[in-house]
Amino acid sequence: MGDVLPKTDGRLVENIVHFGRALRKAGVTVGTSQVQNAIEAVERAGFTKRGDFYHALRTTLITRPEHLETYHQVFNFFWRDPEYLERMLKMMLPLVQAMGAEEDQDPKAAERRAAEALMDDQEREGQAPEREEVELDAQFTGSDAEVLNTMDFEQMSAAEMVQAVAAIQSLRLPLTPLKTRRYVGASHGNKPDIRGMMRRSLRKGGEIDRMLLKRPRVRPPNLVTLCDISGSMTVYSRMMLHFLHALIWAPNPDWGKVHGFTFGTQLSNVTRALHLKDVDDALAAAGQDAPDWQGGTRIGAALHRFNRDWSRRVLGQGAVVLLITDGLERGDTQQLEREAERLSLSCHRLIWLNPLLRWDEFSPKAQGIRAILPNVDSFYGCHSLNSLAELGQTLSGAGEKERLMHLL
Repeated sequence: MGDVLPKTDGRLVENIVHFGRALRKAGVTVGTSQVQNAIEAVERAGFTKRGDFYHALRTTLITRPEHLETYHQVFNFFWRDPEYLERMLKMMLPLVQAMGAEEDQDPKAAERRAAEALMDDQEREGQAPEREEVELDAQFTGSDAEVLNTMDFEQMSAAEMVQAVAAIQSLRLPLTPLKTRRYVGASHGNKPDIRGMMRRSLRKGGEIDRMLLKRPRVRPPNLVTLCDISGSMTVYSRMMLHFLHALIWAPNPDWGKVHGFTFGTQLSNVTRALHLKDVDDALAAAGQDAPDWQGGTRIGAALHRFNRDWSRRVLGQGAVVLLITDGLERGDTQQLEREAERLSLSCHRLIWLNPLLRWDEFSPKAQGIRAILPNVDSFYGCHSLNSLAELGQTLSGAGEKERLMHLL
């Protein structure tokens, strides 16, 4: 495209307004006042150079660091990136790639949402009908279910997000039931039921005519979820809250009581919100209960408050804890290590779900990750539908602790 912007033919204001709409469709919060500020900034700074134009719009339209990548992709697409068509083919034609098309790089984060937002604009305006044909035909050339199951949540378009949420409703998270100290009668028990035999003998004139057995009563464990809602976890935390809501309202639940907590810069109890039956109402109420969405991360401080204020209330009777975070701590890592150890000792099992496991070359280099990892019993990904399905299938497997020690 060069360093100089293409001519706008006197439609600069209209193009900036459409650009703001495209950002909103791609998931970036952009208000009318921001668009007005962007127009004024461009008028004052000038728009002869692409770099000045890019930064003037970014300064006025973007308020959160997690939206920078989405902005970059939408800007490249909207202002006529010469590689637009090539990238669209690579993203939208997986079957063509498999048949021999060369691929230089994987789609970056937010590219799908950016492309979808812009193509929706073009469809409504009646422009570039050949691109409409690419979008409709190419997306469904392969197996939709297979592509959706393996796709990273961060790479999904808005329509694919809706399909993923629907698929999550059918996922389950089974775990071996816990044995209690109480016993129940059983035909293949491991202990004689003396009390049962004595009650039966009262109806037989004191004669014991058969041996009765009993076995320990089992019950489903309680589930406690601690979900990171900081900026780096926004997409994954929303999908995991959908997953948790599905577990709560499953027809035949595998769990006892289910408690939900979120944390970013503070800890919030969203249990009551997640028990609302309608999932949209539940997530809206959870958003109101947790004011620190898309903020910073202080995992150690959040775990400290949970251990101090909530652990004795919700971790009794062998509760299992799901810790959902990328482990990128911005606070004191020594405090994080202490609180993670205390949490591990307080619960029956501590399971860590980390979306960073989507990378094949993942290694625990960050200090926050190294502080948590020795204290967990299981370590899994949570970045796709397949990763959640595999979690349910392998949660009760053996040898997990040895795999964790190998990572360290």
